[in-house]
Amino acid sequence: MKCHVEVEVNNKKEEFEIGYVAKQASGSVMMKIGGTVMIAAVARDEEPVDGDFTPLTVQYIEKSYAIGKIPGGYIKRETRPGDFETLTSRVVDRSLRPLFPKGYAYPTQITILVVSSDSETDLQTMALNAASVALYLSDIPVNKLVYGVRVGKVNDEIVVNPTNSQMQDSSLDLYVSGSKDELLMIEMRAIPTLKTDIAPVTAIDPMVDPTMVEEITEMQLSNELSNEETMNVIEVASRAIKEASEAYEKAFVELKKSDADLTLKEEKIDESIYAYIAEFYKDDVYEALNNMAKSERAGELKKIVEKIMNDDIATQEEWDKDTVSKVLSVFKREIVRKMIVNDRKRADGRDLKEVRPISIETNILPRVHGSCLFTRGQTQALVTVTIGSDQDAQMFDLLTTDGPNYEKFMVNYNFPGFSVGEAAPVRAPGRRELGHGNLAKRALAPLNDMTYPQVIRVVSEILESNGSSSMATVCGGSLALRAAGVKTKKLVAGIAMGLVFEDDKYAILTDIMGLEDHDGDMDFKVAGTRDGITALQMDIKLGGIESHILKEALEQAKEGRDHILSIMEEADKNIVVNEDLLPSTEIFGVHPSKIVDIIGKAGATIREIIEKFNVSIDLDREKGEVKVGGTDKAKVKAACDHIKEITSRSGGGRDRGERKKVEFKKGEEFHGKVKKVVEFGAFIELRDGVDGLLHISKIAKDRSAKMQDILHEGDTIDVVVLSQKGYKVELGLKESK
Repeated sequence: MKCHVEVEVNNKKEEFEIGYVAKQASGSVMMKIGGTVMIAAVARDEEPVDGDFTPLTVQYIEKSYAIGKIPGGYIKRETRPGDFETLTSRVVDRSLRPLFPKGYAYPTQITILVVSSDSETDLQTMALNAASVALYLSDIPVNKLVYGVRVGKVNDEIVVNPTNSQMQDSSLDLYVSGSKDELLMIEMRAIPTLKTDIAPVTAIDPMVDPTMVEEITEMQLSNELSNEETMNVIEVASRAIKEASEAYEKAFVELKKSDADLTLKEEKIDESIYAYIAEFYKDDVYEALNNMAKSERAGELKKIVEKIMNDDIATQEEWDKDTVSKVLSVFKREIVRKMIVNDRKRADGRDLKEVRPISIETNILPRVHGSCLFTRGQTQALVTVTIGSDQDAQMFDLLTTDGPNYEKFMVNYNFPGFSVGEAAPVRAPGRRELGHGNLAKRALAPLNDMTYPQVIRVVSEILESNGSSSMATVCGGSLALRAAGVKTKKLVAGIAMGLVFEDDKYAILTDIMGLEDHDGDMDFKVAGTRDGITALQMDIKLGGIESHILKEALEQAKEGRDHILSIMEEADKNIVVNEDLLPSTEIFGVHPSKIVDIIGKAGATIREIIEKFNVSIDLDREKGEVKVGGTDKAKVKAACDHIKEITSRSGGGRDRGERKKVEFKKGEEFHGKVKKVVEFGAFIELRDGVDGLLHISKIAKDRSAKMQDILHEGDTIDVVVLSQKGYKVELGLKESK
């Protein structure tokens, strides 16, 4: 039945076309928000698989034609998914997988196509909501509607479902999915912001006082969130989810198809085998649990199965080996959970709040810019840092932005099979590797990406894994950055928390290992500094979690994080930086009119400098910024001196290299000409060949305003001197009398 549905909730008007497209799928919908249109379709096979799992696949696919573009490159069609597509597919999967009933084993695929896109719509939340509606409307026995919501913090105000433009100014990115009162998934990151009206120093004056650089750096905030702030924004998201999921249910309940006649696999446990194991093999299971490495534990459990199968009873009763293995797995799971909840004891003998032993070694690789071998229990990460120039930045495209984007801070996570004792071939990173790398990047970025001029690549090689290798990547990455000479403001540590519910009892676990992750009810990863949280990720296997338990988990996570940070701080004191290996980068300013002199006729001058000094040079015409990088510090300095000599002797414009410092008094007034207009403000001619900066915040309160719409080169304006720091003069508007 074809119909049109509109839902207006949480600052968004959402339109749905049902029975309009993909009608042969089990369930489908076309969803529209503004100029963005998505098609979500759910298809399932008629026959179930043999395995004991839910065979669900989610594919989120962006089409270039959605923004009127033809794909670049040799092949003019969409090929392998980009990182954003892969991560979005993963978010949808993690949110919807818990909805499927136990025993559902029919191969199912959810496909989300972005067929039209504007620049303001949040594609990730829309993808989840479209997929949720398509799944709910299908004949698959899923009777809950999931809603995804993003929460930002703009100008210190919490905003539900912000636009992409608003997110550019947000200091928080919280993505939560759930159904009514139940939370299913949380992803959160703090976003570094520059809370100052001072423009980048290299854009202002080539002879700026060096102390100004330090001053501006100190104004760049890391933006960690306290536990209380985190709980508050999660509560805001919870209320938004409850409102939206109830509105969805009201809109779609009458349109849902009848459940198909599907056979769900019953989780039958052979009670006689269970009793036999409990009576005669309980001690063997306890002993196997003490082998904490995944490979060793699995091997010991297989030996127990073989011993049982060789018993006379097993032969007489004709027990099936697969059945015995499944019963043993259930018995093992119950043993682990009861030990934790009732005895407050873990399989490896640790207290519930105890962190496994940690060892840290830095710069163990002699020819690497920075390295750290971080070992926690039986999880080990070798994390390296490589420093590059702007040419090394990762280029990527997004549907919601014009032109290419450049990523200057990259985190790559690799998980080879040998880390868990498996003989698996090394393949390209999968969704799990991309997801773990993205989590580590979100944890580390708030302390790095605004305070370092060069491109940084962090690579984590997981050499051993028994729980929370992504958090080992965070810890190792934070120290590897320091080992590479990156002046991060604070150290960041990460810890994985677990939760076990049995009847009316529960236990929160610090630093979970693989066994507890597999047999527990929640995977809760928290990363941050001593002052707060920088990133958080939570997946709940239960129907939901109460706020007081979440709050308790956050507090316990902080205790564990502080313990790890104490060990990391000691290791940080012993770091010896490989100074001779590190590339050097110098940044200075020139008058924008002199950029052409550096380039030279047909690029001849800049090519000559690059070849002569073996450096890389990046020029910003808008800011008048020159960035010179290279592996030899002496050659970098020589190249900078050479460029400054070129700009000082070239004709046209004034000679800024020979100019003496001109003093201005606070409150001094000028009727000056606008010399140049840039995004962040305008340069106003004052006296003695000096320009002052009128920042856009001094002339426009609206953050979306563009300076080019307010002032133009050649205009005159009345200004007053607010301050002078070094050679930089900051201006404000003169008040009219």
